[in-house]
Amino acid sequence: MNSSQIRLIDQTRKKRGITVMCVIAVLIVVVFIVSMNIGYIRLSPIDVMKTLFGKGTDRQWLILFEFRLPRIVISVLIGAGLAVSGCVMQGISRNPLADPGILGINAGAGLMVMLFISFNPMTTMGSVFVLPLLALIGAGLTAILIYALAYKKNEGISSSRLILNGIAVAAGISSVMIVLTLALEPQKYQFVAKWLAGSIMGTNWKYVLALLPWILILLPFVFYKARVMNVISLGNGTATGLGTDVQKESIMLLSAAVGLAGSSVAVSGGIGFVGLIAPHLARRLVGPKHQLLFPASALTGALLVILADTIGRSILQSSEIPTGIVVAVIGAPYFLYLLSRVKK
Repeated sequence: MNSSQIRLIDQTRKKRGITVMCVIAVLIVVVFIVSMNIGYIRLSPIDVMKTLFGKGTDRQWLILFEFRLPRIVISVLIGAGLAVSGCVMQGISRNPLADPGILGINAGAGLMVMLFISFNPMTTMGSVFVLPLLALIGAGLTAILIYALAYKKNEGISSSRLILNGIAVAAGISSVMIVLTLALEPQKYQFVAKWLAGSIMGTNWKYVLALLPWILILLPFVFYKARVMNVISLGNGTATGLGTDVQKESIMLLSAAVGLAGSSVAVSGGIGFVGLIAPHLARRLVGPKHQLLFPASALTGALLVILADTIGRSILQSSEIPTGIVVAVIGAPYFLYLLSRVKK
């Protein structure tokens, strides 16, 4: 196969990838519109359009702009953040089972958030804005611990050791969190129980503003490093031979992945499997090149979370099913499927 044929194949894949991403973006818009109509108090599409253009009633404006839109926007942001985080971790570890939830990153972020909730009432805007920072610290410390446990001198990081240590650390942190919940006041316990189940707590614009800077800074950085990820995915030896500082680049990319996962978990609660499922689906649709894989993963993750949140709010009219449970219903069978393929 000559160079012109390779270029032609690349161009064809690129066009196909862009088409796929446009289709996913359209689906996100469709679900976004449907989600604005669905809830305990239903709004017809005409009412939504009137409210968006400032012609709705005060009640409709309150429902749409103060409750539904912030939550829908947060669903899109955390879906993109968790999906790209998982994509980076799978690429760096070269393990298809790598995911912020499975590796314990989400648990570490959750523990820090829970400690904050235990000793501080979340009543001020400052508390809302400090949560992503605390979650980032918890996720970072957990990532360092897992890295240290999985590292062996003269061998480096083994992907299997990384996964096993991540699962062990996540189990340990989850046990600590269960013990902490026993000492909580009833009101805080209710909040923590919802948070652990993956119920999106961001129902106002403060949470959007708290999460948005992290997404706007870290996502473009990861997208910028797409070419580097392509080289790293070839293996450490090949990447080093091509002039890439593998250790430095890996640390920067993993730091960005931890930041995306930690800040998302601070607002979304214990939503798992997004970082596992979305990159796999995106890889099947657009191929392994990270210039397309990263944005496709972000869009797929956003679609998955906003769809799960919409389903969770529409199944039961009197209450809602936490988004994390809906995602888990989809993600657990897919995880078992991937595990069976890895064994083969």
